[in-house]
Amino acid sequence: MKLSDRSGTIAQSEIRSMTRACNALKGINMAQGVCDLEVPSVVIDAAKRAMDEGINIYTPTEGLSVLREAIATKMKRFYDLPIDASQVLVSDGATGAFYTACMALLNPGDEVILFEPYYGYHRSTLLSLGTVPKFVRLEAPQWTLDMDALKSVCTSKTRAMVICNPANPSGKVFTKEELEQIGAFAQEHDLIVFSDEMYEHFLYDGVKHIPALSIESLKNRCVTLSGFSKVFSITGWRLGYAIAPLEIIEAMAQFNDLIYVCAAAPLQMGAAEGLEKLGDEYYRELSSVHQMKRDLFCDALRDAGFNPSVPSGAYYVMTDIGSIAGDDDFEKVMAILKKTGVASVPGRAFYHDDAGKNMARFCYSKPLDVLQDAAMRIRKLC
Repeated sequence: MKLSDRSGTIAQSEIRSMTRACNALKGINMAQGVCDLEVPSVVIDAAKRAMDEGINIYTPTEGLSVLREAIATKMKRFYDLPIDASQVLVSDGATGAFYTACMALLNPGDEVILFEPYYGYHRSTLLSLGTVPKFVRLEAPQWTLDMDALKSVCTSKTRAMVICNPANPSGKVFTKEELEQIGAFAQEHDLIVFSDEMYEHFLYDGVKHIPALSIESLKNRCVTLSGFSKVFSITGWRLGYAIAPLEIIEAMAQFNDLIYVCAAAPLQMGAAEGLEKLGDEYYRELSSVHQMKRDLFCDALRDAGFNPSVPSGAYYVMTDIGSIAGDDDFEKVMAILKKTGVASVPGRAFYHDDAGKNMARFCYSKPLDVLQDAAMRIRKLC
């Protein structure tokens, strides 16, 4: 049977393929971005209670009002941003929110700028919808914004850009100055900015998260994407959201209804309770624990002879693996997996060309004993 032309634009995620290879060897999966930590009991208990109380039917496609209000309150609490709940759309993960936003705002043939290294699902989503990704490379180890490179890829067909802040896979955290430059550029060229802020609470060394919505030039042209998979360790719940101007949210809601109908009702109640009940200490500990894990694993990479780009946020580390035998990044990460039992993602998964052929990404959000075991194994490469 002949498949659609669209299906030919999508290949299996290297993250998924490495996960399968890791599982076959019963190794330590540092490829997939799974936060293997305990789910806060307040989140679990609220979801269970909602099920018991019969909150199991369709919700409004925009999400339950209690969760939309909690998200708006969260933006005020952490960033002093006055967001109305009507500007919030709850979807099936931040990936779902991004997909509905693209459906609402982009047309086939539109060009969309991605910063490399990029999150692969952003590129795949754009390709599946017939848009044309354009790439601006940020260079390790600081991943500093290059405005000249940004200007060079912008054409009359450019419609939007995507930023990931903090960034998966690099761990880059955009500064206020960089966001203001992006905002001015977007304003000058009338661009939409999709700002994926899923890792906003994973920050290190005193670095602060600057929401795109706090930049004056971005307020009316930004779609903020985030969710609960990482911050509450509930990747399997598929619960995310978007914040945008009301007219965009209303358009997104039409596609959200068509594709997903709604996010799971009792799980929305669990997330709302987590936002309302978890105090600042929860978020401080989230950052401090992950900073300790970052340092532990980066030390192991250095001991193995690698030169990791130490992340300022998120929970991934990109490192060179050029010293490992193999013709390309896939052969190299497979060699690491076979020798140590530790899985990573080949670097070209995050670039449109061969720029990542001597790089790999590791996810260090693992239970401490598992991470210590992985670090010990990686050191054996030296």
